[in-house]
Amino acid sequence: MVTLLLDSSRLEVALSATERALSFRKDAVRVERTHIAKVQLVDDPWTWLRGVPTPGTVIPRTVAMGRWRSAGGDDFVLVRRRRPSVVIDLDGDPEFQRLVITTRHGLALVQALRLEADDEPVDVVELVTTEIPVQRPDAAADGPVRSPRRRAPRPAQA
Repeated sequence: MVTLLLDSSRLEVALSATERALSFRKDAVRVERTHIAKVQLVDDPWTWLRGVPTPGTVIPRTVAMGRWRSAGGDDFVLVRRRRPSVVIDLDGDPEFQRLVITTRHGLALVQALRLEADDEPVDVVELVTTEIPVQRPDAAADGPVRSPRRRAPRPAQA
């Protein structure tokens, strides 16, 4: 699973050893926050792939990792199966035009990009859970408390 780190100046996509090997990268992907033009949450990241993997690894509908080269520019892709993903369009970045990343923390990333971050890199999930208050419903505010439904006993079968 990819780790997203965010500080006041950049977003870093930290890759595991397997992800580095499959994407043919030696280090993490780093993008300046000022280069992020648009962030979208998508259900099917495969429709967002453009170009060909150069270098990269692709097993159709299973895994796609690496640099995708197209006429529009280079994209960094890290896609696993048909899981929710985030598409980050970049403007002015010297290395990539777009990032397509499968992560279950896409919503947390969108929320964290709206916040003012610290100078130290912080995991996106930790940043969002500490900065945005989560409202939990109170039992008194919701009205009467219902007891769980009980099932009728099944008759014995012979």
